[in-house]
Amino acid sequence: MATATLDNIEESARAAPTLIRYLDEGEFVTRRYVSQGAEMNTGDYRDYPVVVRDGMPIRDHFSLDVHGFVIAKHETAIADFHDKAAVDAGYQREVEALVARLTGADKVSTQGWMIRTSGDLSSRAQEKVEGYVHSGGIQPPAGEAHVDYNELTGRRAAARVYGQAFPDGPGYKRYICFSLWRTFSPGPQDWPLAVCDGRTVGDAETASNTLFVVDAFPEGDALTAPVEGEDQMIAATIFRYRPEHRWWYFANMAKDDVLLFKFQDSDHSVTWRCPHTAFHDTSLPDAKIRESIEVRGVAFFE
Repeated sequence: MATATLDNIEESARAAPTLIRYLDEGEFVTRRYVSQGAEMNTGDYRDYPVVVRDGMPIRDHFSLDVHGFVIAKHETAIADFHDKAAVDAGYQREVEALVARLTGADKVSTQGWMIRTSGDLSSRAQEKVEGYVHSGGIQPPAGEAHVDYNELTGRRAAARVYGQAFPDGPGYKRYICFSLWRTFSPGPQDWPLAVCDGRTVGDAETASNTLFVVDAFPEGDALTAPVEGEDQMIAATIFRYRPEHRWWYFANMAKDDVLLFKFQDSDHSVTWRCPHTAFHDTSLPDAKIRESIEVRGVAFFE
């Protein structure tokens, strides 16, 4: 595991004690099932007490290649993020231009977006769906420490996206699979996003979590029954608790604040991934329901 020195400016940050959910110790069939308005994991998870530091007063301290995340300012032309047509038509192009500027990448292509809310989605989750597609909808906040890709998934995503978006391109030497996250509800948010300093995590505490997009959740033994070729399917990386993990968030994010963080960077000489999760912030009064939008994509360096 890489080590990171907690310098004076980080030591002085306000602390928000909370609980973060991690995969428990032991061996499990680890899968993530997602459907409209609901998500669930197999395996055993446990909530661990942690401290999430507030990075907002020292926002300029953070660097994408040092910490695995960076916060920036960006004024969007989107007036209503619930206007799906407007988001489809304009927001992803905004994100591509912004990420190119923040990373110095030669080309950026986005892969879709998702709204997440801490509000009640129970009625939505009970609706019957056919052919559910896990993009452009509304889902609950993430519930455990994770990175959305494992290495195989990231490599394949980069190759697929580049081939589709830039078929006449010269090829790439480096890629960064990323998420660009923005909250558009008033602060402080009740379930903000926490990001973990990528230097403080290692491979020893990881497991792959295979993604299954379904119309309805399986039940009983079907949740973990063997699936041929599962090790080649799309999967995230989930984490077991280690006290060295250093968590951050940015309290009271406004609509023009954006958080860029890495799913996977092919250059492992820098911080190349950023675990993240939602957490219940009880450290600030009058917290409000969180609504946010995330856009996934890949930045390419040719």
